[in-house]
Amino acid sequence: MLAFDAFVNSSLFDSGQRSRRAYENFATFMDRFHVSGGKRVGVELACEALTVGLAGAILMLGLALPAFREVSDEDWLKKQDLAVTFLDRYGMEVGHRGIKHDDSTPLDQLPEFLIQAALATEDRRFYEHFGIDPIGLFRALSVNARSSGVVQGGSSITQQLAKNLFLTNERTLERKIKEAFLALWLEFRLPKRQILKLYLDRAYMGGGAFGVQAASEFYFGKNIRDISLAEAAMLAGLFKAPTKYAPHINLPAARARANDVLSNMVDAGFMTEGQVYAARRNPATPVDRRRDTTPDWYLDWAYEEVKQLANTGKLGHDRVVSVRTGLDVNLQRKAESVIEDMLRQYGRQYRASQAASVVMEPNGLVRTIVGGRDYGQSQFNRATDAARQPGSSFKPFIYLTAVLTERFQRDTQVNGASLCIGNWCPNNYGGASAGTMPMVVALQKSLNTVAVWLTIKIGENYWPKGQPYHLGRIAQLGRAKIVETARAMGVVNTPLTDTVSLPLGAAEVKMIDMAAAYAVFANGGQRAMPYAAIEVRNSRGDVIYRHDTDGPQPQQVIPADKIAHMNNMLKEVVSAGTARAAQLDGVVAAGKTGTTNGYRDAWFDGFTGNYVCTVWFGNDDDTSTNNMTGGTLPARTWREIMAYAHQGIELKNPYGVSDKPPVLAANAARDAANATPQRPASLSRRSVEIIQRIEADFRAASLKGRSAQALPHALAQRTD
Repeated sequence: MLAFDAFVNSSLFDSGQRSRRAYENFATFMDRFHVSGGKRVGVELACEALTVGLAGAILMLGLALPAFREVSDEDWLKKQDLAVTFLDRYGMEVGHRGIKHDDSTPLDQLPEFLIQAALATEDRRFYEHFGIDPIGLFRALSVNARSSGVVQGGSSITQQLAKNLFLTNERTLERKIKEAFLALWLEFRLPKRQILKLYLDRAYMGGGAFGVQAASEFYFGKNIRDISLAEAAMLAGLFKAPTKYAPHINLPAARARANDVLSNMVDAGFMTEGQVYAARRNPATPVDRRRDTTPDWYLDWAYEEVKQLANTGKLGHDRVVSVRTGLDVNLQRKAESVIEDMLRQYGRQYRASQAASVVMEPNGLVRTIVGGRDYGQSQFNRATDAARQPGSSFKPFIYLTAVLTERFQRDTQVNGASLCIGNWCPNNYGGASAGTMPMVVALQKSLNTVAVWLTIKIGENYWPKGQPYHLGRIAQLGRAKIVETARAMGVVNTPLTDTVSLPLGAAEVKMIDMAAAYAVFANGGQRAMPYAAIEVRNSRGDVIYRHDTDGPQPQQVIPADKIAHMNNMLKEVVSAGTARAAQLDGVVAAGKTGTTNGYRDAWFDGFTGNYVCTVWFGNDDDTSTNNMTGGTLPARTWREIMAYAHQGIELKNPYGVSDKPPVLAANAARDAANATPQRPASLSRRSVEIIQRIEADFRAASLKGRSAQALPHALAQRTD
């Protein structure tokens, strides 16, 4: 042991001596680099720069990761090359999305002056920068600062392509950061000419046209190879604001913008003033498209659905497809015009600048989407992408959850007196207090205190027996059960954050989700996944996808008897409650109004046995309206849209409702006074399907060489 102790002590002493000598040697070596005076200042700055640079690199990596997740798939470019032709529910062509594979023109066959016009206007230093143009960005900031507004944009063509390929039009800092990193990534992966070609093929040019080839055909009725310098200047002017400068909407503005593009070409040195003189004196004249309308809101959303089908392999390897959708063109036009008329007449009075709407069938097939007031001003789809508070239109989920406990029915007495959870004490509209009343009356009046009281009662139903009573936790358990109900019915694309005010509609939702959830009421309790694509065909005309066989199958998520019970209460909201303005003449309707805190959002979500429709009014900047409730503009807008939708069809009551349709002389008189246009006669879904099958038989017979005499027997079998 003494020997071991001596060994340990000796080893420690020797180690200490070696460490001391090593440090002295290191210090002697480092003394060679010792600096003082001005040199030391430079060394210190360099060290600080290295430290800051390392921290900045780590930060940049953290910011870049979300952007690079967008391109994690090695097949990203091929998946972007979808060419989709959209048909309405009758098979009539209504629009295109994606690159036009069959008409795409190689870059070297495009007119040189078109490329010059695009570069001179959008990115003069395109061939010199690395995806982000600091010089151009600084120049744009300087010009905008002098002009006290946005006159020039600082985004390069590569940045714009990154947005078109991977991102949305959402104006957020996160999107701009992703855009910058994706631009650098594109520059690293693709040559400049391919980036320019992709940009020219995918940029939105207004009028539902994507890419210069489609825009040339739409505006001038000719191939892009055949356009003149004046027409090229007008097309290049569309990149900045495609609808603001669209010639079929505002020809003077389009010509003024084209003249600016010609000046840009001269300033950039691509042409002389003499070469553009003729184009200035003889501006382009587009084809008359004033009567043409494109359901862009609907097609944007349907295109995302098709891309999802392609990404999941349901379309195989086909990239050129035609899609028959559930779009009802006449109803789409009516919905757009009603919203515009309402905003024009009452928008200033209520201080509301935006509105949106979705109409779908009870099975989830979407008929119309209006994503805002003007697609040209903003392509952001408020009906499918915006998350807003639903207010009291969320309350049917609470009442349904209460009914599911088997403790509550239509005439069950509920308590509307004031109550508090902790220091939170909800108030009813107008500050009124209430006593006990039947549940159906509470729903008619949309009492906040009853909604919170029901949440507590739901929690008590599931609270473990023997566990001490705790109001806050019981209310939280009740809210969890309500969220389960909302999720099961289709509110799945927002987090539904749990707060004490969740029963009053404080958690944000999307309109398309609310329409899907209310469709569960309309169809008797089956989950209704919103969809647009009824049928997809490849370029050879073969059916490669049908929703009824390849899509999600119906699933019963709520017992039908409970849905019938709720529907008989929700119809009272329309007939005698807060949604009386939504009453339809000759049609039984049900639904719920919604108004958020501070009057920021106003909703009406309603349904009949035929359709579900949700309507929202508010402002993009989340500012308050002038006391607008869901029972005012939203309910009236819903009535106008649905009155038109129900013309000329077989009317159905909501599921489980046996009431006779109301006869409303006031509504009939109002329709006559407003000269509401009659909805054109339309085919039933069954008729459309039969016609589609007949078409398929003729196509099959043509391909197989069958004789015309063999067709009648086959057709008779089809129509039977």
